Amino acid sequence: YLFVFAQAHDEFRIPELLSISELHGFAIHFPDDPEELDVTRPFMILGLDREEHANILAKRCILIRSIYEFYARGRNYQELHERNRLVQSKWFQYAADTSFKYVVAGYNHSISQRRQREVVETFSYMAFMGKIDLKDPEVVMGCFEECETYNEDSRGKPQEMRRQDGDFRQVYFGRLIEEGSARSLVTKFDVKKREYFGNTSMEAEISLLMANQAQASPSKLVYDPFIGTGSMAYTTAYFGAHVYGSDIDGRQMRGKVPGILRAAAQYGVADKIIDLCTFDVTKNPWRCGELFDVIITDPPYGVRAGAKRLGRKKEREPKQQPFTGPHDLPYIPPTRPYELSDLVSDLVLLARYLLKPGGRLVFFLPTVTDEYEEVDIYTMLCEGMEVLANSLQDFGSWGRRV
Repeated sequence: YLFVFAQAHDEFRIPELLSISELHGFAIHFPDDPEELDVTRPFMILGLDREEHANILAKRCILIRSIYEFYARGRNYQELHERNRLVQSKWFQYAADTSFKYVVAGYNHSISQRRQREVVETFSYMAFMGKIDLKDPEVVMGCFEECETYNEDSRGKPQEMRRQDGDFRQVYFGRLIEEGSARSLVTKFDVKKREYFGNTSMEAEISLLMANQAQASPSKLVYDPFIGTGSMAYTTAYFGAHVYGSDIDGRQMRGKVPGILRAAAQYGVADKIIDLCTFDVTKNPWRCGELFDVIITDPPYGVRAGAKRLGRKKEREPKQQPFTGPHDLPYIPPTRPYELSDLVSDLVLLARYLLKPGGRLVFFLPTVTDEYEEVDIYTMLCEGMEVLANSLQDFGSWGRRV
């Protein structure tokens, strides 16, 4: 099958595919050649045992634009057509009376309508006799040209001359199985359209990717120990999970009116929010472990809002006078900064205690690009835990990793 990916978060593509395929109990067969798994390219040819598996992935994975039954590819159109003729048994069944249309698209370059028609005409040997239907065809055939990044010498030249200059890389052809409908959720959960959000609310696309890597689904019990304004709660609940949240600052969860619950109602998932509680996760009230299927969180790490924990920045002087003000005011306990290294260590220990066997911890970790070494991740693990994915969202000199 030919997978066509959205041009975003390329390091998240394979972990998302693996998480969703494991959730639904089927395997994805990856090619042995590392060059075939270049996640910086928008196309990938992967093996699936059944077509229904392609439908499942396209409807759930955020980074999939579409999936096609793969027919052929080539370094030029002559090679493509030669290989496509060899698999006539795959497409000949649609040639007689099936309504159809062709889609021609390019990566790293645009294709004019005139050029698209020329490409379609090169497939005339397929002899499709059905009706051409551009709105609602029974079969969609897709042709995708992949080019190298433009160089200045070839930018102003006609399409054919640009290919001769070596920009042309591959052309792919196949039959559409499913459009990536899950990408519409990025708009649905857009923070700007949300009833309640804060200045640290996670963007929708990343929240959805994390929910997929957490394998959020009905019957799953999910915990967010730094729930804040609830960005992780809405996406995991949308996929059917029940969510419990806590934070050291209850004002973030509540807002002026019940904030998280109000936004959850906007998405129709308020009944999936079990409860919200205020406590310091390092002094948590959990009396027993192996309670949750997933811990998913975006810890505060000081870029826009630093992490806090209970305690005083400085100890009181022994001779300090006791508090003599009104006693009917609510008590707000003092807090002190929470170092990132301590936060991550405590989070991993908490997950080791609270997660059921086979449970998942999904969280963001900020890293400095030049100083990061993968061994840093492995030093945090407890016995019985393993790293399933390590995906970077790159911001240049620094990034954050799921």
